[in-house]
Amino acid sequence: MNEISVLNLFLEAGLVVKSVMFVLLLTSVLSWIVIIERYNFYKKIKKINSEFLSRFWSGKDLHSLYEEIPDNNINYGSLNVFKSAFNEFNTLKSSNQVTELDLEGINRSMRVAIASDEEQMNVNLSFLANVGSVSPYIGLFGTVWGIMTAFQGLSDATQATINAVAPGISEALVATAMGLFAAIPAVLAYNKFASELESISQSTIIFSEELASIFYKQTLKNK
Repeated sequence: MNEISVLNLFLEAGLVVKSVMFVLLLTSVLSWIVIIERYNFYKKIKKINSEFLSRFWSGKDLHSLYEEIPDNNINYGSLNVFKSAFNEFNTLKSSNQVTELDLEGINRSMRVAIASDEEQMNVNLSFLANVGSVSPYIGLFGTVWGIMTAFQGLSDATQATINAVAPGISEALVATAMGLFAAIPAVLAYNKFASELESISQSTIIFSEELASIFYKQTLKNK
């Protein structure tokens, strides 16, 4: 079926089926916008993480590493955790004695940073999940409605033949195809991004535990 025939089927469809097709087309466009935006976002996070962890594990002084962090809000993953924890650690170094409660403050700041990152990474993922689960049913609704309309038209026909209902059924089936067209990319993208979110979160949590251990050892040296 070529593009012209699909366009003709859309133009000749009934109001309800046409509305369903339009909603699914709009949903598909919006989901692709989200997919591209999330792809670039996760790519940026992984790049920031990779570059920062490479510098961190090179043995560079933590204070020098902190000074190199750009003063902007584009900090995610391990870099965001390090920045939050080091800010808290700097306030503790000014006191004469660091207690277990103070160290818990560092851990709390890292947990907040991790939660903030996860919230940012979850943005619009629920939209993709909803598109993937609901779009096929919306398309199916348009198909059922179109088939009902096609068979109702037989009551006015002088002769009931397949040729009388074929155009209406074809128009209706396009709605199902559009529903799948919107749902499949959304489901694949959601699964990919959910997997990357889990991977990045686990990596950041492990890094936060390592960082907490480093701060604890430095605290012991300063006593």
